[in-house]
Amino acid sequence: MSGFTGIAVVTGAGSGIGRHTALALLDAGWAVALAGRREQPLQETAAMADAKATTLVVPTDVTRPESVDLLFAAVRDRFGRLDLLFNNAGTAAPAVPLEDLPFDQWRSVVDTNLSGVFLCAQGAYRLMKDQDPQGGRIINNGSIAARTPRPHAIAYTATKHAVTGLTKSIALEGRRHRIACGQIDVGNAATQMTERMTAGILQADGTTAVEPTMDVADVARTVVHMASLPLEANIPFLTVMATTMPLLGRG
Repeated sequence: MSGFTGIAVVTGAGSGIGRHTALALLDAGWAVALAGRREQPLQETAAMADAKATTLVVPTDVTRPESVDLLFAAVRDRFGRLDLLFNNAGTAAPAVPLEDLPFDQWRSVVDTNLSGVFLCAQGAYRLMKDQDPQGGRIINNGSIAARTPRPHAIAYTATKHAVTGLTKSIALEGRRHRIACGQIDVGNAATQMTERMTAGILQADGTTAVEPTMDVADVARTVVHMASLPLEANIPFLTVMATTMPLLGRG
């Protein structure tokens, strides 16, 4: 695929961080496979790209192994290889106390944020390991919650902590196959998912406070930077956050 920076897969590409990152990669010269549950938002992302950009729309349920297999088969058939996976698809449960969280909502978050990340990483890893030239890069979307929890967010926090373990394990096992793996932890990027920050959100001390957000485009630019490194270099963990959000010291 001469003429391209590389071939990328972005999950959760129909909105938010995924959409902005896919567009930033396309602008940087990547060909991008857009993956997500619903086809229409993916098509809308593709329509926002420059007319010369190369996209592949693949509706994908990351919680289903067979759907993930079809995603990476489509990438292999269209492009012949894979250079980057931005493992971004995620969800959260309603903000309720631990004792009130229904198991089905816990399970939904685990299936998407943990099992889905694993399945996509596995699919990308297999492709990257077997292709010639060998190798590629996987970037997992962790979260500030991968290190520091919020009140009433046990499912999201637990799965994002687990993503850190996945990142470390993939980076370790990928060494021998030229597969680099890193994680971006994002704090309060302005997306539909963080709209409640601007109306006030529960703090650890029991108060409610409006939290600052940052432009989601800054997250996209950061992912493009991580992706642009040669495989001989890797950023294992990187945090990008709204400067004045209550993280450092949590208040």
